Amino acid sequence: MIFLIRHGETLGNASRVVQRPDNPLSPRGHAQAERLARRLEREGIARILSSDLARAAMTAEHVHRATSAPLVFDALLHERSFGDIRGTAYADLGFDMFAPDYSPPNGETWELFHARVDRAWVRVLDVAASTDGHLAVVSHGLVCRSLAERHLVLPTGAIAPERWENTGVTIVEGRAPWTVSLMNCIAHLDGLADAAAPTAGVV
Repeated sequence: MIFLIRHGETLGNASRVVQRPDNPLSPRGHAQAERLARRLEREGIARILSSDLARAAMTAEHVHRATSAPLVFDALLHERSFGDIRGTAYADLGFDMFAPDYSPPNGETWELFHARVDRAWVRVLDVAASTDGHLAVVSHGLVCRSLAERHLVLPTGAIAPERWENTGVTIVEGRAPWTVSLMNCIAHLDGLADAAAPTAGVV
């Protein structure tokens, strides 16, 4: 099986700021990642493939420590690059950065982003095929949504969420047609005390 995971919360998520590549996990994000790691500790995770952006890499390190599974980073799993608007508060943008026709200056268009996610999915499948056990993939909200909308078979009647939860777990069967048996699950966060404002950003 493939465990598709969004990274833990950052202060940028909580304060609704377009993420910079080096944004680390917030204290709440670390607590979420620790809960995630405990959830996955007995799931037979044999390898971890992660985006190397700080928030995903730090989340993956928690899983690595809990499972002792080898951890490999791949830039194909990066979040969509929003270029020059990174570091800007959503409230100060004055437009919808997720609009289908918006192209961020020095960033990725939706077309380029989806094409990269397609390459990332090929990489995920190659690693999964060569892994004796389950593969954990730690990435970002828009990557998860792109995969769910264009590569995965969702449960009957389900649609890909607009927002993917921090450390949300999606379980994909390890063979074509890549059927999702659990989507965007955060049961491992039940009872976690708020250490920061609720997450609002999706990237």
